[in-house]
Amino acid sequence: MKLFHLFALVALCPCAVAVHAQQPSSAPRPITIADYFQIREVHDPQITPDGQWIAYSISTPNREEDKSESRIWMIAATGGDAIALTAEGVSSSHPRWSPDGKWLAFLSARDEGKTQVWLLNRLGGEAQKLTATPQDVNDFVWSPDSTRLALALRDPTDEELDAAKTNKDKSPDPSDAGKSKKPKTQKPWVIDRLQFKVDEVGYLDRRRTHLYTFTLAGKALTQITSGDYDDDEPAWSPDGKLIAFASNRSKPDPDATYNKDIWTVASDNSEKGGHPTQVTTNLGDDSSPAWSPDGKWIVYSTQLDPKLFQYATKHIAVSPASGGAAKVLTLALDRMATEPRFAPDGKSVYFIADDDGTQVLCQANLADGKISRPVSGRFILYAYSVAKSGDIAAQIATAERPDEIYVSHAGTLTRVSKANDALLVQLKLSEPEYVRFKSKDGTEVAGYLYKPVDYVPGKKYPTILHPHGGPVWSYYAEFSHLTQLFAANGYAVLLPNPRGSSGYGQDFCKAIWADWGNKDYQDDMAMVDYAIEKGIADPEKLGVGGWSYGGISTDFIIGQTTRFKAAISGAGAAEFTSLYGHDQYQRDYFTELGYPWENKALWEKLAPFYKVKNITTPALFMGGNVDWNVPVLGGEQMYQALKALGRETELVVYPSEYHGFSTPSHIADRLARYLAWYNHYVKGDSTPASLPQDTSKLYKTAN
Repeated sequence: MKLFHLFALVALCPCAVAVHAQQPSSAPRPITIADYFQIREVHDPQITPDGQWIAYSISTPNREEDKSESRIWMIAATGGDAIALTAEGVSSSHPRWSPDGKWLAFLSARDEGKTQVWLLNRLGGEAQKLTATPQDVNDFVWSPDSTRLALALRDPTDEELDAAKTNKDKSPDPSDAGKSKKPKTQKPWVIDRLQFKVDEVGYLDRRRTHLYTFTLAGKALTQITSGDYDDDEPAWSPDGKLIAFASNRSKPDPDATYNKDIWTVASDNSEKGGHPTQVTTNLGDDSSPAWSPDGKWIVYSTQLDPKLFQYATKHIAVSPASGGAAKVLTLALDRMATEPRFAPDGKSVYFIADDDGTQVLCQANLADGKISRPVSGRFILYAYSVAKSGDIAAQIATAERPDEIYVSHAGTLTRVSKANDALLVQLKLSEPEYVRFKSKDGTEVAGYLYKPVDYVPGKKYPTILHPHGGPVWSYYAEFSHLTQLFAANGYAVLLPNPRGSSGYGQDFCKAIWADWGNKDYQDDMAMVDYAIEKGIADPEKLGVGGWSYGGISTDFIIGQTTRFKAAISGAGAAEFTSLYGHDQYQRDYFTELGYPWENKALWEKLAPFYKVKNITTPALFMGGNVDWNVPVLGGEQMYQALKALGRETELVVYPSEYHGFSTPSHIADRLARYLAWYNHYVKGDSTPASLPQDTSKLYKTAN
């Protein structure tokens, strides 16, 4: 139930909020919906082995095709102008340098084909297509000698195999050009798995993801893992003889457990599927394997208590590559730790730690166990890569700036990319305060408080409480267009990290175990009280709303209090028994709540649906019609119940959207509805709370 990042394509109608086209001006202006069309999403930095260059991806909306598209760029580690390596119009992502530094491989689906691996010479020239698999390539990793790739491929469908055979055996017929083909009738889904559905995929069959090796010289593809298991996250041993990977191969049914172990398999295995060697035996989730430079150890992220699943702290551990006792490096840290990899000298391990509303890069010394923070600050570090020199390229966002590429050299952190500088110089932004306050029972809680951009001390403002998703997640010191948009429209915005949030230790996370909408509700309300006590929030003009678990929190909140003048619940859940077997959380429900037919009282106690009679807050419900993470069913149920009771409510369902929306026009529409709903009910504006169903004429494209 993760919260996701938004981007917007176009502007909002004047009735809901003022929209300004970008014009050169010396005076910064508040942000608009249209500005999100201009935000360039920078991610996945990859530094060359010699530390001289960094490749990365930038995602932007394509307004003509109403979708997002990604290009690969390169910049010198010392800064300067960025160089576009791939063209507009075709998405390319996942750039990876060959260990010898001569080549850059990446993923792209060109000419409306499958996603394949493409290759660029570092010295220049056109990209060459490497792989030609019937199915999409999910992931790839270079071998240490730069002659092979390890690929992660999901078993192809019969249709993909037939299409591949047809394309191989038959040349295109010019007479078919321009002819429309009648779509084939889709076959029924035949289900026999315990875990039979997942968001962005839909129904699951027995096709699994396995590992392959691909030789560049002869383009030979060899399958090296098999079975009724999913194998991913391949990592080559330094000598190229083994590939480590993560896989849940527990018996009798992997779908019934959270177990995932680290395994190794011979890279030159001639037997299809081979005989993997199990490295870890922890009953929780072991993932993200990486080898030590001498090939003797494997480091990975591990969860030690499978019964706590998402509430359990992720730790960093090392195990002998041949198997044996694990050494956990981060027990004393008690923070979510992920993405481990050895330093070039093999004497320490880097990893990302989630701590107190930030994400930073930590380093664990293997000799004495001490943990330092070589790249830290009040920001969020999403990804990083390390050169042989020890220089680090990192993707970092701050509250005032979207993600950019930074380089850490000799202890100094420098921003080298400038993807959003031209936009940011135009904008007047709200600078958040990271505040701490006491909850009802005395527990200390923290969160980010944004004031309106034109804030005047002593004046009270309409305020929006925005609970986060997860529930095990947090608000960080990162740029949020949505929050800045609210602040630009005269709202104070409260982003609390209540109990259940990550970054404050395992006990803080598990405090809401099987008790949703209680302690986290108290903590959310405590931040509202804090903002009122500070003279910032107007107690008569409060709104609440969130997405995913933030939507669920919203449902909990308006069922327990009438303090809020308006609520917006996105991808929320209402009556959980109806979601059991309908969403993707069958393991989570059983682990935390037991079966609904055995623990009916608990399931009903936690369901916001049974408090609908208490709700008088005007409530807008939203969701995507193919979201199998938190299906729109929950919003439909809340809407139907409130409508039957004669309450002010509305339901908006977006076609072909998963849990995280991807269509720019839909996201722009959603942002417009957010503002219209709050402006009407919280501010008391006379403009309508609901926009017309066809909003296309209300948008205006940013310059």
